Amino acid sequence: MAFEEKNILNRLYIIAGCMFLFALAISIKLMNIQFVDGEKYRELAKENTTKNFVIPANRGNVYADDGSLLATSVPKYDIRFDAVTVSSEDFKENLLPLSEGLSKMFGKPVSYYQNMFRKARADKNRYLLVVKNLGYSNYIKVKNLPLFRKGPYKGGIIVEQRTVREHPIGLIAQRTVGDEAFDRPGYYAVGLEGAFNDLLTGKEGHRLKQKIAQGQWKPVYDENEIEPQDGFDIISTINVNIQDIAHHALLKQLEYYEAEHGTVIVMEVATGEIKAVSNLGRTSDGTYYEKLNYAIGESHEPGSTFKVMAFMAALEDKVIDTSSVIDTGNGRKLFYGRPINDSHRGGFGKISAARVLEVSSNIGMATIINDNYSKNPNKFIDRLKSWHLNEKTGVAIKGEGKPMIPEPGDKKWSKNALPSMAYGYNLRLTPLQTLTFYNAIANHGVMVKPRFIQEVRAWNEKVTTYDTKVINPQICSDETLKQVREILKNTVKRGTGKSLYSPDFSMAGKTGTAQTEYWMPDWKNNRRYISSFAGFFPAENPKYSCIVIIHKPSTKKGFYGADVSGPVFKRIAQKIFTDSPNIDSVEGVEKIDPVIEKDFEKYYTKLQQPAKTIPNVTEMAGMDAVSLLENLGMRVQVVGNGTVSSQSIKSGENLKKGQLITLNLS
Repeated sequence: MAFEEKNILNRLYIIAGCMFLFALAISIKLMNIQFVDGEKYRELAKENTTKNFVIPANRGNVYADDGSLLATSVPKYDIRFDAVTVSSEDFKENLLPLSEGLSKMFGKPVSYYQNMFRKARADKNRYLLVVKNLGYSNYIKVKNLPLFRKGPYKGGIIVEQRTVREHPIGLIAQRTVGDEAFDRPGYYAVGLEGAFNDLLTGKEGHRLKQKIAQGQWKPVYDENEIEPQDGFDIISTINVNIQDIAHHALLKQLEYYEAEHGTVIVMEVATGEIKAVSNLGRTSDGTYYEKLNYAIGESHEPGSTFKVMAFMAALEDKVIDTSSVIDTGNGRKLFYGRPINDSHRGGFGKISAARVLEVSSNIGMATIINDNYSKNPNKFIDRLKSWHLNEKTGVAIKGEGKPMIPEPGDKKWSKNALPSMAYGYNLRLTPLQTLTFYNAIANHGVMVKPRFIQEVRAWNEKVTTYDTKVINPQICSDETLKQVREILKNTVKRGTGKSLYSPDFSMAGKTGTAQTEYWMPDWKNNRRYISSFAGFFPAENPKYSCIVIIHKPSTKKGFYGADVSGPVFKRIAQKIFTDSPNIDSVEGVEKIDPVIEKDFEKYYTKLQQPAKTIPNVTEMAGMDAVSLLENLGMRVQVVGNGTVSSQSIKSGENLKKGQLITLNLS
């Protein structure tokens, strides 16, 4: 018995010891959790109950020069439906009125929505897409339809909100304004949106929230809470009216000539502000849209529009003057074994240097530059460099094409390089770079940097203002400038652009027709051209400069710059001109005409005579005679026009008031 009691007691000791060791282990673990890993577990608990939510900043707006919106952020709403959470009673009661409401708003049959909701109910679909991309007003209407107005738990409505970027003027100037990357939401790389993304984006904030019942979160005060800072607004230089004119003028011409793509730039002469940029590319089905920013990014051989630069270099270096006689021959001339041709059959013969530019003679320009610079080509190249033609303009918009001006020692340099450059080949410029030079001609020789932005604003207060920046204060002498401007006026009046001339408003500019892809083996059977026109208007006191470039027009319809690109330039100039026409003053309105003065004195003298006898009104102006006699109380009948040749009652007879007198005028 004693042995059994001892055995039991030993077991109790063992159990007690085990319990003690277990309690000790728990105590050690608790101490470890509290003092060693305590911070770790406290953070885990905090993460499960609190969370930092990012508060996105509102992206700034992009405005036109008159305050019109070009780009803005707006909320969009997708409506989905949880078919499980809605009770059977509510579903049956509200299915028809809900479907009728959606049908009325979105035009689909009532049965379409009924079947859609019934199927979702049968499939226990908890995330049915009902409608997407709703604006705020339509979202409110949908939210208040039968069933949906009961809310997310009883009505099953699920609302997903997101912010999208919209362009109130549509797709016009899309590449200039810029847009969100298709494959990277929230990323902007092109246009003004990309160039000024840091300013437009703003700074996101964050707010601490605590998890409460049913997966909802409520804000918790946190001293580290940061409110979002909205992005700045950008006031661009784009003019909506001019942009619309440029877009539709270019589109019309591209469609008619079935061209591959084209671009237009309109610049304000004095400031360098870009008032319009249109970039249209052709799709496979023949329609056009803002495909790429050709105006800024595409460098190509400019062709004849470059002849102005070459001609000015020769004038400024005084190797020619405008009256120098240039022999262009019969339309074909060899330069170092390579022929250069003029488009005019039979050639132009011997003509002045000014006429070479007016008629756009390739041979004439090649002769001028080759004869005067072949022994020292760097002199010509240095002149072009002094005009920054070998440099980018440095505009803020990303992707500006790099110009290419070859010089001795380059791979592209040969004996033929110089005569080729004279008429716009063997070098590359973008449309914007070419226009910048023409704008300097219009701006009295002052070359200004093209500018796309006027100022940055925050809550309608100016933050930064962008002023006109001068690249070159004087590109050439006043004499050269005067001569070139006159030639560009004459190019439109009597040169290659004469089909564009209008006596109602003046333009000055240069046509261009350049071969492209001529190095490809199929060129002779499928010739491709780049048609261009660059200039300014009005010619006498230029306000705007403009360049139009159209790539690969249908050669069946035409390809010369004057025919393809010139009309776009003219249409833009005309429409802008009608909005702000020149006002002509009439001189000499205060000058006294002796004949009129004599007639008035004669009339006034007769009027002062006592009204007793009928006056002699012969040889008086008809209107004066009528006025005189009616003031005397007589009734007057007039036959004919002009001055009085005879009167029915002789002068000197007694005057009787109310008496009828007939005047014959001739």
